[in-house]
Amino acid sequence: MVETIRAATTPRLAGVEPRFSLSQKLLLLVVAFVMVGEVVILIPSVARFRDDYLQQRLANAHLATLALDATPDNMVSEDLSMMLLHLAEVQGVVLRKGNGPRRVLSSAMPPKVDVTCDMETATWFDMVADAMGTLVHGGNRVLRVMGMSPKDPDVEIEILLDEAPLRHDMLAYAERILLLSVAVSVLTALLLYSALRWLIVRPLQNMTEEIETFRRDPEGGAALPSANGRGDEIGIVEHALLDMQRTVRSALRQKANLATLGTAVAKINHDLRNVLSTAQLLSDYLERSDDPKVRKVAPSLMRAIDRAVALCTDTLNFTSEQPQPTRARVDLPALVAELECTLRPEGEFEGEFGRDEPARDSEKTPVEWRVDIAKGFTVWADREQLFRVLLNVVRNAQQSGAQRILFSARHGSDGAGQAVATIDIFDNGPGLSPRARENLFRPFAGSGRPGGTGLGLAIARDLMRAHGGDIVLARTGADGTVFRLTLPDAPKK
Repeated sequence: MVETIRAATTPRLAGVEPRFSLSQKLLLLVVAFVMVGEVVILIPSVARFRDDYLQQRLANAHLATLALDATPDNMVSEDLSMMLLHLAEVQGVVLRKGNGPRRVLSSAMPPKVDVTCDMETATWFDMVADAMGTLVHGGNRVLRVMGMSPKDPDVEIEILLDEAPLRHDMLAYAERILLLSVAVSVLTALLLYSALRWLIVRPLQNMTEEIETFRRDPEGGAALPSANGRGDEIGIVEHALLDMQRTVRSALRQKANLATLGTAVAKINHDLRNVLSTAQLLSDYLERSDDPKVRKVAPSLMRAIDRAVALCTDTLNFTSEQPQPTRARVDLPALVAELECTLRPEGEFEGEFGRDEPARDSEKTPVEWRVDIAKGFTVWADREQLFRVLLNVVRNAQQSGAQRILFSARHGSDGAGQAVATIDIFDNGPGLSPRARENLFRPFAGSGRPGGTGLGLAIARDLMRAHGGDIVLARTGADGTVFRLTLPDAPKK
């Protein structure tokens, strides 16, 4: 069994290396996400830089016009005017305070305006759109900027300026912000990478190594690792992995023990059959003995031998590998009739070991059979395996003291819409004890009668699940017990 598991998993797992490690993915994703965040911040930052730039030019223009107040006619020479405009980094200024006269500071031939920007009415979206327009436009345009003076809120200023210097400063600002963003992204990525590698990636790598080690030797030369005591999700996964390894190792050891036991039981069963054959020959002489005590003891002796052989055979059948069912349409009423013929007191008993032993256990109490199944009702199953399932269930009912057995069946569908056939087996026995219900399908633990092994129902469940169906205890009580069998039903042709 272990070699089969190892052979099945080795081609798929051996030598497999990740083409693109989780650590590398984390590093690149962190850098990408931080850069996206910085780009989202960069656009409003550039728009804000443009607004500050224009506000500064309005303030410079206001200061430049103060020279006009020093002259009697609010006029300056053309050379002084050009110098003031150069220092203010504008090409023209128009200033108005309240209802007072306008003050103008400009060259003799003002340039033609290409774009007008009103700082007072512009929204945040307008600022972003104007900033993107400045960056996208490659040439030089003349901007007309209107707004209140940052130095005096009562002063309204209108300026003309070239867009090329503004665009140059915006690109330089964006470059500085971008370089800073890259530095922050790389630093953040490295810190997050280190933290995630320590918290997640490295523990996952350790678990992968443990799984690979366990895969190579699941039965257990290497000791299982101890839990690290972490209380987060990684710790929960590691605890679950450790529990799974312990469970699998225990199951493999149990499987090996059961295989050894099965081999031993097969040998014991063979020898006991020979002993039983000899005992059966002698029983004929014992039953015809003139001594009434001998005739009285002979049936009990044979029943004891039969039970010993049945125990060995049930154990052998449970530990052996069950063949896959060969499904076909099975006439269920005919199968139940055959089962009744097998188990009726005047018939022959077909146990797990053949049809040729007398039904001594069933001779004690005649059983009333009732079959509430429509004529021609069929199920999609392996006939022999389904017969064994019904035989184990009904034989348990008879051995528990049931005097009436009722069969019913119907076609229907499960919760997923799959067509199924449901078979109910009712007996009027005393019901199952709480201990028997708790360990119902557990071998060597689920028997409801003294001396029973509990293998019959365990074998029945394995056979039903091999069909894709199941057997469950529908109900049990003082008035009897009902077992329910479900089988996937193939579409009728």
